[in-house]
Amino acid sequence: MNISSDKAIAAQMGALPHAEYEVGIFDPEADRMLLRRWNRETLDRSTSYLRAQNAGGKHIYVRPAGAHPYSLVDDLGLEAIEAMRRDGFAPALVIETSPGNFQAWVNHGRDLPADVSTAVAKELAATYGGDPSSADWRHFGRLAGFTNRKAKYQQPNGHYPFVKLIEATGCVAAASDSLIKAAEQRLVAEKTAAGQARARFREHSPSRYLGKSIQDFRNDARYAGDNHRTDLAYATYALSRGASLEDVEAAIRTRDLSHKGNERRQRDYIDRTVGKAREQIAKAPSLQR
Repeated sequence: MNISSDKAIAAQMGALPHAEYEVGIFDPEADRMLLRRWNRETLDRSTSYLRAQNAGGKHIYVRPAGAHPYSLVDDLGLEAIEAMRRDGFAPALVIETSPGNFQAWVNHGRDLPADVSTAVAKELAATYGGDPSSADWRHFGRLAGFTNRKAKYQQPNGHYPFVKLIEATGCVAAASDSLIKAAEQRLVAEKTAAGQARARFREHSPSRYLGKSIQDFRNDARYAGDNHRTDLAYATYALSRGASLEDVEAAIRTRDLSHKGNERRQRDYIDRTVGKAREQIAKAPSLQR
């Protein structure tokens, strides 16, 4: 759909109606995002300004401001979008961000709390092969009608591909209610399980016989606040001194793992950490009991 940036913006915002939007103008050289919070009227008046920013090398992004009813699923192919339609998640908006690469916005028909919105977005990304790192309630999508200024997309003539509006129906996804309900139930179960794990850890803390707790590792300057390294170091330390898998898991779960995704993804993370810890113990005789 080859249309002007003005018409592309009008169609995109028409498919994602909202009281206000946050427009992100990203400067890759300065690694800085300039934010503008505009209503639809202001956004429509600002096309010339955004064109000038884009021509100067900036990327132009947009997202609904505050709570909203949408999920962004990024980095999709056309086959995945067709599968979404078949499954009742027909996108309200489809944007081609670079040749053969698409973003789909799904309208759930009602504003969602941040945690539910993120859980729903992650589930859609996991199911249809979208980018999991883009699946959260505050993620930006690209604004159609402007160029994608990533260096890898620069053409031999020096030009960049336009971000294209492919489809803008604004439809509400028919299967949203069941997806939202499942996400809400999963969040409740995960919070309950995490609370129980923390309670068990406080009651049966292995630090009583290990000498060091996981908090000691988190406070250790050697790990510079890197939770991945801290979890692995603690798991290696604790397992090599006889701690049970349950104790190690409970210790790791004393920090919020919800950013990893649903319970299955959190479990995968813990299993990978424990597996790497066991490998380190096996390779170092001094760590073996």
